[in-house]
Amino acid sequence: MAAKEVLNYGKIIKEITRFKELDEPRFLEPISEGKWSVKEIIGHLFYWDKFILEKHFPSMDQGAVLISFPDHDEHNSEAIQYISAFKTTGSLIDEFVEKRRLLIEMMSGIESDVIFTIGSGNRQFTVETYLKIFIDHDNHHLNQIKVRLS
Repeated sequence: MAAKEVLNYGKIIKEITRFKELDEPRFLEPISEGKWSVKEIIGHLFYWDKFILEKHFPSMDQGAVLISFPDHDEHNSEAIQYISAFKTTGSLIDEFVEKRRLLIEMMSGIESDVIFTIGSGNRQFTVETYLKIFIDHDNHHLNQIKVRLS
């Protein structure tokens, strides 16, 4: 298993959990004009984890063709709608942590030499190269949150 990338994928848990100490109003302000709030960013990350867990992970076998990534705008819109059910950002963070831990546990069970493709693309992925996309994505949004909350 590509342990390094799986561990890197889990690093965000500690960072996001630290934000639980903040007052709810700080989570609800946009990070800048016309942008998402911290709660929405966390919800966006959570919703991608939900997608991976439900739509990609079950098919990650040797030679598999996973369904295409969803339309990003549509997916993001669904994410914002989905997280509106969470009364507090703290409860969203708890769900995020639970889902991310489950995903890490499950991804850890896939052998590092398993190769698959996504949609009609020719690019081949391993769990490591797949997770690298999402680690970069996590880091991008984590930096936005840190700048906003600093």
